[in-house]
Amino acid sequence: MKKIYHLSTCDTCQRIIKELQPSDEFILQDIKTEAISLSQVEEMKELAGSFEALFSKRARLFRQQGLHEKQLSETDFKSLILEHYTFLKRPVIFVNEELFVGNSKKVVAAAKAAIHS
Repeated sequence: MKKIYHLSTCDTCQRIIKELQPSDEFILQDIKTEAISLSQVEEMKELAGSFEALFSKRARLFRQQGLHEKQLSETDFKSLILEHYTFLKRPVIFVNEELFVGNSKKVVAAAKAAIHS
């Protein structure tokens, strides 16, 4: 599968997609307008290793809801990601059986290499 989960309103996501130059084979899913499903999150978790690896602790709601003061479980991370798109670390890039999560330079470079190899 070749897919990118992103936010169309996020300048960072848009910059990364432009940098990656994905082919027409890629499906771009704007998680704000097309919510991620339970099966999609579970598929991401299988490749990422945990729901926490998919979770954005930089989301405004993380602090607003006082979640930074709580000990969250894997079930909590999963529920929060499904509850609100902002909790998914973005972008999430599937390239065949590889998953790239987040916007660090290292992750983006690895995704770019996988896309164009």
